[in-house]
Amino acid sequence: MLILDDWLDGVTATPDQVLTDLSKGMGDMGGMGDMFMRMGNLLMGATSDLLGGDAGDVYYPHYLINGKPKADPAQFTGTPGARVRIRVINAGSDTAFRFAIGGHTLTITHTDGFPVDPVEVDSVLIGMGERYDLQVTLDDGVFPVVADAEGKQDRAFALVRTAAGTAPASDVPVAELGTGRVGTAAGLSATASVTLHQASPDRVVHLALTGGMEAYDWGINGRRFDMNDPLRDAHAISMGERVQLRIRNDTEMWHPFHLHGHTYQHANGGPRKDTSIILPGQTLTVDFDADNPGQWVAHCHNIYHAETGMTTVLGYQS
Repeated sequence: MLILDDWLDGVTATPDQVLTDLSKGMGDMGGMGDMFMRMGNLLMGATSDLLGGDAGDVYYPHYLINGKPKADPAQFTGTPGARVRIRVINAGSDTAFRFAIGGHTLTITHTDGFPVDPVEVDSVLIGMGERYDLQVTLDDGVFPVVADAEGKQDRAFALVRTAAGTAPASDVPVAELGTGRVGTAAGLSATASVTLHQASPDRVVHLALTGGMEAYDWGINGRRFDMNDPLRDAHAISMGERVQLRIRNDTEMWHPFHLHGHTYQHANGGPRKDTSIILPGQTLTVDFDADNPGQWVAHCHNIYHAETGMTTVLGYQS
């Protein structure tokens, strides 16, 4: 298991300090162009075509694999020719990672714990909260295990060793990151064993992701979540219903959307998941069966967006 993370606590700031800085708003960023720069705890100009523009807004001094920075990388050993299954988890707060192993092809077998029809890729884009299971057949040598902080011009780094040899440097070019074979949920299909049975939705819930960096007013359907009145804007569902969520991203930034208490399936036979990347201007349509009564939070898995209002509740009617 590989856990990817972005880390600043106790180094450059605390998460609470970053939240305070962000909550002041970024103002009108017009004229910044493609400038990439650090301003205190924040980043300007971190962009990614894969993420549809703004890649993230927090400066991190460290990106980690299994808790270790690239200056002291985690190291894994194996046998040439061995087929290995790896579960990769993005535990970060504000960073999507593009994961690859130098000199190797990856086969996606599961996402968020559910099997998919296998797909061969060179790298995998993983949003905060997402999990991917990958199979890889190890070659002979010492290879970089890289999780590029997408759009942030830095990376997490580890090593896998199957033979003696000199370890590559942490900034070694990794060809697999430059190819077009990038694995995302959009290219995956659930296996028959986990595909939801065909049914028309009993209820359709529309969620618009709203707000922006200028005022840092992230919300859902134009409202910021009220922690003191969490059921103010709750969306009612009932036990036994097939519920369809239509989640529209009306912002200029990508969001990893997460639903608690349930798993859903992407439309048109897509993967079973509980966390999905939604790019700016796009709508994600998913279905799930209401079979777990309670009051369940749904939110952006960028912790700073969730904390400042991009959160709602799906509540079962009694």
